[in-house]
Amino acid sequence: MRLTIYASRLLSVVALTALLSCNKSISGTTANLPPLNPANEDLNAGTWKTILLSRPDTFAVAVPAATTTTSYTADLEEIVGYQTHMTSTLQSQISYWSAGGVLRWNEIMRNMVAKYNLAPYQNANGTYPIPSSTNPFAYPLFPFSNPPYAARAYAYVSAAQYDALVACWYYKSLYKRNAPYVNDSIIKPLAGKTNLYSYPSEGAVIAGATAELMQLLFPDEIATIQQDLAQQELALIASGAAARSDVTAGEALGRQVADVFLARGRADNASKAVGNATVWAAYVTTAQAQNQIPWYSLETPSRPPMLPLFGAVKGFLVDSAAVVSLDPGPPPSTSSDSMKAQTEAAYNTVKNATRDQLSQVQFWADGTGTWTPPGHWNYIAEQDFINQNYSEVRWARNYALLNMAEMDAAIVCWHIKYEYFNPRPTQMDAAIRTLTGVPNFPSYVSGHSMFSSAAATILGHLIPSRAQAYATLAQQAADSRIYAGIHYTIDCTVGSAVGQKVGNYAVTRAESDGADQ
Repeated sequence: MRLTIYASRLLSVVALTALLSCNKSISGTTANLPPLNPANEDLNAGTWKTILLSRPDTFAVAVPAATTTTSYTADLEEIVGYQTHMTSTLQSQISYWSAGGVLRWNEIMRNMVAKYNLAPYQNANGTYPIPSSTNPFAYPLFPFSNPPYAARAYAYVSAAQYDALVACWYYKSLYKRNAPYVNDSIIKPLAGKTNLYSYPSEGAVIAGATAELMQLLFPDEIATIQQDLAQQELALIASGAAARSDVTAGEALGRQVADVFLARGRADNASKAVGNATVWAAYVTTAQAQNQIPWYSLETPSRPPMLPLFGAVKGFLVDSAAVVSLDPGPPPSTSSDSMKAQTEAAYNTVKNATRDQLSQVQFWADGTGTWTPPGHWNYIAEQDFINQNYSEVRWARNYALLNMAEMDAAIVCWHIKYEYFNPRPTQMDAAIRTLTGVPNFPSYVSGHSMFSSAAATILGHLIPSRAQAYATLAQQAADSRIYAGIHYTIDCTVGSAVGQKVGNYAVTRAESDGADQ
């Protein structure tokens, strides 16, 4: 089973402030899940509002062969062959994938984010190499999946999965081909029974859409991605959930939908987000011209700022005008008494950190080699989504809402950070010793606070009974950055407020997509 480097923890439902240690592996929490058994199969999902597709039948899916044809009979015979000669390895793959394709691919992707969430090491001359999508196999390997990159990656994959599944549900209702185990009583439903039609296969739609996008996002993992796709599709067939023709049609549909998202991604300005030396220097001179102390890298040698132009990336929910309108205004002047007080408070907080505060710092660190803050919230959502018994299409819809909010929170946050180029507490007072690493970008506003508040807002809408729990988690995430000494209090209070506004864009989308009607 797939393992992660990330240390997973949960909050107690009864005592939300008590942190409980947990298994470090994804498989430790979801390895033994039963087959997906949705409380509501969302049979009307083919009518839900899509994100980029203009309509669910944008791409034609051919009429399936009749179940009386020789070709379909061959499909059924293939399934019988697998089930007659079932191996323990194949049975394990069926059990793994039957828990849900959206869930499994999200776990796989979080592991890839963690694997590539490593900043490049410096060159001998003191400069730093930058990962390049045009030469992804040279050092440093592409990508450096830092928080903004990860938020964007999660968003594109989740949104494409959603649109592809809405299209899938549309064609299921149109063609009404029953699952193989319905058409042939010899075939056992090894992945459970549903009332869904099987053409096109929803699992193959997810696999096709996800693989197409992830190969671009993580090009050094193409072989692994293709292997996972092949395993999922074999599991679909051998389980009796789908015939090969169901799978072929589903994968093709998923890849076509993914191509729409790939085209958008190539033109969303993310490729320009690194900037260049001229851009980096301009932030310094602008801050100095305003009589402010500019942020600078505290690494040795000094590292270029992380993705300074990410604020210009095209969002899914928040357009460029909204990005500007969400700007909360500047932090206190670096020469003001307010800034001195904020810095002194940061020093005293770190100096007098309690055991509970240290535990929260560790829990929310989300630094190098982790899923990043957006991935952390994907994990939190996963645990609750499992308990809700969602259908595949609703898993995709809810992850799309969460991750579009996280991507847009990154865009708005990075716009603010580089608008004001505010120094970290450790830069204003060298006596401050942080309890975690110092991020290589400006202080105001806190990214953790924005990511967490945006996530809590949309998740609280999706699962109202957990709204207060999510709000508490978001507050703890924000507080952890203050306890760690890497943010002023104002960074987190303002960041949380702006993050909630971004989350509300996702709520507005959720209220109008037809999924709850």
